[in-house]
Amino acid sequence: MGILKNIEWTDTSSNLIVWKYPISKDHVNKGSALTVRESQVAIFVDKGRLADVFLPGFYKLDTQNMPILTKLMSWKYGFETPFKSDIYFVNTKQFTNQKWGTANPILVRDKDYGAVRIRGFGNYSFKVDDAYVFMKNLSGTLAQFETTQIVDYLRSMVVSGISDAIGESKIPVLDMAANLQELSKIVETKVAKDFKEIGLSLTNFVFESFSLPEELEKALDKNTSLGMMRNNMDVYTQMETLAAMKEAAKNPGAAGGTMGAGMGLGMGMGLGNIFANNMQQMNNQSRANNTANSNTKTCPNCNAVINGNPKFCPECGQKLKLVCPDCGTEVKGSAKFCPECGRKLK
Repeated sequence: MGILKNIEWTDTSSNLIVWKYPISKDHVNKGSALTVRESQVAIFVDKGRLADVFLPGFYKLDTQNMPILTKLMSWKYGFETPFKSDIYFVNTKQFTNQKWGTANPILVRDKDYGAVRIRGFGNYSFKVDDAYVFMKNLSGTLAQFETTQIVDYLRSMVVSGISDAIGESKIPVLDMAANLQELSKIVETKVAKDFKEIGLSLTNFVFESFSLPEELEKALDKNTSLGMMRNNMDVYTQMETLAAMKEAAKNPGAAGGTMGAGMGLGMGMGLGNIFANNMQQMNNQSRANNTANSNTKTCPNCNAVINGNPKFCPECGQKLKLVCPDCGTEVKGSAKFCPECGRKLK
């Protein structure tokens, strides 16, 4: 029979949550030492019954720091003889970058698009918050318990919480991608309660991406494209006409000989008319601007802006020169027409 002198766990695994100390043929004697490192908890189990829990620290084992075992084993004056007990170490560090994703789309009722199936992906982090509750509800008396044995169960809890949170948030599906941080907080708050019931703590939750059905995304892209065309319909019409004309020029016989040539000529004339109309509009606008500018001048005395051709400044009364608004020639006397261009002045 061996005597356990120092009971400890040097954790070298990144995903091991619970580890059973190998007792083998050894026994715990009065004065045996127990070392529990930071981010660890040690639990003694007697015949399948969870007993004393030890937080991080160094312990000399006796009846004073093992009250539950003392009661279970009916020690009246403390144990003098060695005894055997199962000893479990629980890792309480944070397990990060646990992936989650909606294997099946979540059905959401949207006020704009009705029933919409959406998908989401991201990650979360957790840790053991209550080792006693965790072992009692999940790991039991297994010699080892890893994250791989629980991630599927936790993922289902997370996705369920996401479905509830999205439904309660009332955020339109088109705005969800812009509100991922807000959704993450809602889900974290909602799922944290379920985690706590099994002795875990949800330390972080992140929405990495959010996607709509492919059909809806195509419809939205099409609607955006149509909106751009509505605002620039004249430009698109000219571009389409020009493209059709180029295509007809490459295939002069495609429309059937003379008829094809006539169609091409008609398209060319149509395009010419479009450009001619645009040029006419530009010229008319230019003339209007020039006329407006020519009818405006400044008083040489007070710098007031004067429209038309009054004889005196309406601001200071300064006598003004009469200038033709078309050619700018100074007109003297009381002439009714410009002597240079014939423009009627009065």
